[in-house]
Amino acid sequence: MCPQPVRSKTQFVLVGQVCKVRILLADDHPGFPKMVEALLGPTFEVVGEVSDGQSLFEEAAKLNPDVIISDISMPILDGIEAARQLRRLGTAAKIIFLTVHSDLDFIRACMAAGASGYVEKSRVATDLPAAISEVLAGHTFISPHPPNQPRM
Repeated sequence: MCPQPVRSKTQFVLVGQVCKVRILLADDHPGFPKMVEALLGPTFEVVGEVSDGQSLFEEAAKLNPDVIISDISMPILDGIEAARQLRRLGTAAKIIFLTVHSDLDFIRACMAAGASGYVEKSRVATDLPAAISEVLAGHTFISPHPPNQPRM
């Protein structure tokens, strides 16, 4: 991890040194984290992958990532509760939820738990890199929803 970095949208920059943004992935669907890692690979550094919320909480404390990308529905501890616990712990990591849920109640719950971003899995390729850049710049990102399919 780069100490005292100046943030660009995808990298931390120090005098004479460039460090990639460090990402921790949490998803219980086999193969999905590898697909996300391949999507992000050349631009970001995936420092860990976990498959449940309890492991997310533990690994985030150990790895100190810049960004956490988490599913909502996971065993042991769901992603929303893991995010709440991470915020109580004082983590500075930006949290982005990557999920199949498009319901407004889920979006509200994630944001209330301390998330900065919400990306629907159907839009991972188009929205996730943009979401990471936006949350690192201090903004909130929520995947747009097709107008002919209103959120519930």
